[in-house]
Amino acid sequence: MNVNPEKQKLLVSRYLRIAQIWAVYSYCIRRQVGALIVKDKMIISDGYNGTPMGFENICEDDDDHTKAYVLHAEANAITKVAQSNNSSLGATLYVTTSPCIECSKLIIQAGIKRVVFGEVYRITDGVELLKRAGIECVQLNINNEK
Repeated sequence: MNVNPEKQKLLVSRYLRIAQIWAVYSYCIRRQVGALIVKDKMIISDGYNGTPMGFENICEDDDDHTKAYVLHAEANAITKVAQSNNSSLGATLYVTTSPCIECSKLIIQAGIKRVVFGEVYRITDGVELLKRAGIECVQLNINNEK
């Protein structure tokens, strides 16, 4: 099956834009991150960074540090798909910020084969681990695209 490269790039860009939309639902002040898991052109899971279910929706402590129990967008999306009848095996993860090392371990174990991200986080060990595991990593700047 031949896929038009321009159409594919547009689709990838749109999924990343949807992840950006999900990011605004985060109650975190310091950084809002959104994530989507897509398989066979279907969104099978989504997530944004925040506190666990049943906790107050406050991500930072009084000193403006992120609370240790805040879940990252990728972790929320992966655990959400784990509760469903879907499988993330072979899927693509779209996330607004490149994954940290802890989320990268989850991505590897979830069988995700491709990660598309917007901005690069200041610590790049997560992306390095993904590449070491043979997971395709693509940075896409969609802020300048239509």
